[in-house]
Amino acid sequence: MSSVLYDIPGPRAKRRNLIFSVVFLAVLGLLAWWAIKLMGDHDQWAWAKWKPFTTGEAWTTYLLPGLANTLKAAALSMVIALPLGAVLGIARLSDHRWVRVPAATVVEFFRAIPVLLLMVFANQIYADSFSSSISTDDRPMYAVITGLVLYNASVLAEIVRAGILSLPKGQTEAGKAIGLRKGQVMGSILLPQAVTAMLPAIVSQLVVIVKDTALGGAMLNFAELLKERSTLASFYGNVIPSFIVVALIFIVLNFILTSFASWLEKRLRRSKRSTGAVLGAGTTGEDLPAAGLPVAGARGTFDTGATGGV
Repeated sequence: MSSVLYDIPGPRAKRRNLIFSVVFLAVLGLLAWWAIKLMGDHDQWAWAKWKPFTTGEAWTTYLLPGLANTLKAAALSMVIALPLGAVLGIARLSDHRWVRVPAATVVEFFRAIPVLLLMVFANQIYADSFSSSISTDDRPMYAVITGLVLYNASVLAEIVRAGILSLPKGQTEAGKAIGLRKGQVMGSILLPQAVTAMLPAIVSQLVVIVKDTALGGAMLNFAELLKERSTLASFYGNVIPSFIVVALIFIVLNFILTSFASWLEKRLRRSKRSTGAVLGAGTTGEDLPAAGLPVAGARGTFDTGATGGV
């Protein structure tokens, strides 16, 4: 038997896959045992190194303030980068050269520069030109947010552009056939469908934003979670345990973000299936809703019945 995507494995293939799985799990278990033993040999499991994380001082003085700065920088970067990336992505699809070329230049320029270099450059600009309006304590956060916005907005612009271009050309033609302008076609037909396709890539980029805040702590002395971990480790002398705890915090943050995105994606797909209507063969533009929105079929595409498409 076979499916559309792959051949269903037979008895020999199933046995081979089972053997590979057992060997992989055995190797993974050996690596875990070796890491645990190595940490034990270097006294990393001593209670004195882990005890600080059971008290409130380590959390209220170091970890929670650092986590708050990480979330603040990441949230502000997301709020600014998402709409800016959408605007740049749509501008790259413009029919007007004077809009398309500058947008493409901006996207390619900032996408090619490492985000750490953007942060350092922004920090220097703020120090030289805005020293009177931005305090020394706030300057690292401004620089981190600026670098994250410039880089991630460019990446998100490419995600938006690719998502829109992945839609069938018939979607645009159908919108124009019922009298919609280019802006209405983009806002009412293309973007709502492209968002669902783009969501996994967008969430992956948002996860990158959360993790890249640590670059500001490493280079700009930004008091984010990883930087505060360093201060905590120097005070308590528990470098490895502090790395493990902070890594777990980042894992939980990113798991929450991806879980929310998965729930949102399922909800969007379900709402499109439940609210779709099908255009009959004799339906005209006058029969559409008064709001001027396109009517989507069961799969989010236009269906014209026996006419074979618009």
